Amino acid sequence: MEMQVETQLSDQIARYLDLATSAAKLTAANMANIDTPGYRAVGMDFEAEMREAMTDVDKGRAARPVRVKAVDGLIARPDGNNVSMDREGLNLAEAQLRFKTGVALLHQEYQRTMDAIHADSK
Repeated sequence: MEMQVETQLSDQIARYLDLATSAAKLTAANMANIDTPGYRAVGMDFEAEMREAMTDVDKGRAARPVRVKAVDGLIARPDGNNVSMDREGLNLAEAQLRFKTGVALLHQEYQRTMDAIHADSK
């Protein structure tokens, strides 16, 4: 028998991890299209998406797709492509840091829950 242990905080952290993954995927797509003429970099507003995700968790709503938008203010090359590897490298590092932080938080939350469960058996 499999036991599932979920708390509101673990659901919130799971959404955080999903958003960090989405950010990394968008960055990877931008990097993959560095040589595609006319390609325009895309991104997401992580903080706004996170606020909405927390509201969704609080209200018991299912996760919704991330809103992706074109990134404004980037310098386009003569072929129309505006992807900057420096910018994307920083975005990827930020997404990786967010993901690692989320995993650590989720581990702590599950450990706290398991400790509470086992406290009754002692």
